[in-house]
Amino acid sequence: MKKLTAILFSALLALSLAACGDNNSNTAEDTTAETVAPVTASADSGAENTTEPAEDETESTETSGTTEAGNSNILVAYFSVMETDGVDTVAGASRVVADGEVLGNNEYIAQIIQRETGGELFSIETVQDYPTTHEPLLEFAYNEKADNARPELATQIENPDSYDVIFLGYPNWNADLPMPLYTFLEEYDFSGKTIIPFTTHGGSGFSRTVQTISELQPGANVRSDGLSISRNSVSGAESEVVDWVDGLGLTAE
Repeated sequence: MKKLTAILFSALLALSLAACGDNNSNTAEDTTAETVAPVTASADSGAENTTEPAEDETESTETSGTTEAGNSNILVAYFSVMETDGVDTVAGASRVVADGEVLGNNEYIAQIIQRETGGELFSIETVQDYPTTHEPLLEFAYNEKADNARPELATQIENPDSYDVIFLGYPNWNADLPMPLYTFLEEYDFSGKTIIPFTTHGGSGFSRTVQTISELQPGANVRSDGLSISRNSVSGAESEVVDWVDGLGLTAE
């Protein structure tokens, strides 16, 4: 009887250990790695007329300053205002939908440049809010230019001396730089650095903005081979931006 009891006890113990082993072997199978999807547009967009989108509550996390560390000597700085009225993200709109996120035109292009170069992304933001509807924004931008205004900036570059190359993005407003760009370029000294402009526009290209940047930053090497993209072509411009960055020889290894 004792021998039979011992045999039964040993069998039960073996079955219990086998069950524990099966449960432990599955604990890692439900863990998934976080993935980062590439930026791709799903609709047409661009700056409306002389204006470009005003950021709303959907703005990206990088807009509070320099983020997404990568190639530490490259800064991708941009000014983008996203309109929210009257147009969708399909035809002539001033915004892009990328991976389900609504972005301003220059914000979208800046993200592609950042991805390709591994640089750091920086949003040029102002203390004042810009109108997010088209006609009021047109009037506001026109009056700012007429007043030769210098809007106060709400974001600052933490270590400007650490960058050798600055990609600088902005909409073409009234055939000129947006006035916050004047503030930005007068606030920092980029002497000895390379500035590479990119812009979205309603048909005027760069106008005279590249020369204006050179005048505001006489000690910098302002590249003349910047990228200008029509507001109607922004959503399909990813390959153009990638090829442009590659042609500059600044694609991340």
